[in-house]
Amino acid sequence: MSFESDLKRLEDISEKLKDDSTGLEESLKLYEEASALNKKLTKMLEDVKRRIEAVSADGSVSEVKEEE
Repeated sequence: MSFESDLKRLEDISEKLKDDSTGLEESLKLYEEASALNKKLTKMLEDVKRRIEAVSADGSVSEVKEEE
């Protein structure tokens, strides 16, 4: 999935967790999914930040390996 679709899913999960009608078991599954998405999105943002920082003052881009 893309960053945007993962972020949308995280927002959807957040709304479901706020809903009082969501049961405990479903809430736990949603929380686990949200935690994994949060970790994935954070890594994606960190990778993008590193790539942006790699752009030199003259506008050229240094080759930056993505972490796995």
